[in-house]
Amino acid sequence: MNIRNFVIISHIDHGKSTLADRFLELTGTVEPRKMREQILDSMDLERERGITIKLQPVRMFWQPKHTKISKNKYQNSKKEENPKLISDFGFGTSDLSGSKYTLNLIDTPGHVDFSYEVERSLAAVEGAILLVDATKGVQAQTLANLELAKKAGLVIIPAINKVDLPEARPEEVAYEVAEILDCSPDEIHFISAKTGEGVEALLESVIEKVPPPRPPKVSYPRALVFDSFYDDYRGVVVYVRVFDGEFRQGDEILFARQDKKTEASEIGIIQVGLKSTGKLSTGEIGYIVTGFKEVREARVGETIIKCQSASLPAELLPGYKEPQPMVFAEVYSASGENYQKLRDALQKLRLSDSSISYEPVSSKAFGFGFRLGFLGLLHLEIVKERLEREYDLELIVTTPTVNIKKDKEGNYYEPWVKAEIILPKDCIGAVIGLLEMRRGVQQNLRHLDEKVILEYEIPLSEIIVDFYDQIKSVTKGYGSLNYEVIGWRESDLVELDILIAGEKVEAFSRMVYRGFVERIARRTVEKLKEFVPRQNFEVKIQAAVGGRIVAAERIAPYRKDVTEKLYGGDVTRKKKLLEKQKKGKKKMAKIGRVDLPTDVFVKLLKY
Repeated sequence: MNIRNFVIISHIDHGKSTLADRFLELTGTVEPRKMREQILDSMDLERERGITIKLQPVRMFWQPKHTKISKNKYQNSKKEENPKLISDFGFGTSDLSGSKYTLNLIDTPGHVDFSYEVERSLAAVEGAILLVDATKGVQAQTLANLELAKKAGLVIIPAINKVDLPEARPEEVAYEVAEILDCSPDEIHFISAKTGEGVEALLESVIEKVPPPRPPKVSYPRALVFDSFYDDYRGVVVYVRVFDGEFRQGDEILFARQDKKTEASEIGIIQVGLKSTGKLSTGEIGYIVTGFKEVREARVGETIIKCQSASLPAELLPGYKEPQPMVFAEVYSASGENYQKLRDALQKLRLSDSSISYEPVSSKAFGFGFRLGFLGLLHLEIVKERLEREYDLELIVTTPTVNIKKDKEGNYYEPWVKAEIILPKDCIGAVIGLLEMRRGVQQNLRHLDEKVILEYEIPLSEIIVDFYDQIKSVTKGYGSLNYEVIGWRESDLVELDILIAGEKVEAFSRMVYRGFVERIARRTVEKLKEFVPRQNFEVKIQAAVGGRIVAAERIAPYRKDVTEKLYGGDVTRKKKLLEKQKKGKKKMAKIGRVDLPTDVFVKLLKY
């Protein structure tokens, strides 16, 4: 079977989409006049940010020209002194010429927030290209994606990209890659996805090393849904990998887990766009138009079988864990008048991004809005930008938080994560200090050539806001972070309330670690003193925990010159007017209310 199914995995910004572009050019899948950078990245945001957000499959047809894998030019003159240095490729001499191959590639995201997209892709393929930047080396998401690929039992083909750059360190990075893969440096490809150098040899290696799809295991057609999207004209379209048998256009199909039937109104392959072929057979990757009106009717991880086979005891294919939201934030319309428009926008957006969860909330400060669940901070940024850009909304987003659980005894529990940070050796002290300040507990420390891999367990709440930026700052941009949730742990948390003129402001209340209460409270009231407008009476700004004031500031009142019209005369009259003013201000302080303008909330949230 001349089919090869494979993915490209790497850390963010290591060149996956550029390599996919070169594959499309090499195989002639896209005409030169239609070619553009990041052609598989269909969203404007993906191209603007230079990152992949959604997985994207594509089918290519290619006939190799060479009879054996090309040799690698990166050889070191000191090879005899150090046998670990790079030598010629040792891929054998398999004859690849004369046969035409069907290559199904899935381009995947590299950011930790979208690792669930990578996991879904791996279940649909037999091999993976592990791409590493020659200037940055192995980073956190490189290791995370590699572990996922190993668990899926995939053949791993390592490649070092960007070797054309002046600051490239191909041999040093090769040591790192060889160490994490426990392989010989001879097996590593050196390429430049930008110039095309070494790309053909890499694709030939995919054909030689990645096994073809296995033969059918069962007598009835089965396919796995690994992605889906909503089309305004055709309804829900699912991306599938066929493991057994054949599906044809017009077949009645069953989504076995949900027991939902529909007709496959269109079946085809995925190139740069959808191309109807009328059928999909064992080992192929393609799409099926279901006619469903909601994405949740065709969940990712579903097993599709033919309805005439439904009488048989169907053996379901392994599915996926549903992505769980990790970060939560409340979203409001800035004007306070577009609640209905925001709700409609969220409903439409969820058709193309089923990982979003939302529920209605209300606030005295902002009115009606929604509490949204996200996979991480980048996911939050992407969703906010899409809502504003695609649906013409101006939004206010509150400070991101995590879910907190409370048991019957009043104990609080928060999610903890296992964080893996890869950094240069000379930055280890600063990073450990940063982790210790945020309640991190060290689990392991490993050396990887000139780098260090730190493993810490740390509360998720401590890393979701500005931790990644601080890691980048103290490591001069060379540090990288990956994390996974490991469960809930009891924590000494307290509710910090903010009172303005004696009145509690719900929008500013938050759960914080008891040991950090005074620092956070002091910082909050100092900032509010800058933002809250002055009144005709003294305004007290207080931070309280359980009725105990832990930090306070005061805003002095405006002072009208009540003695302005007095010209000389008895001083007692002047004192009488000032005393009257003083009493009036005391009375106003007792009964006066401070109406906070919306921009006060926005400024504090940005801070």
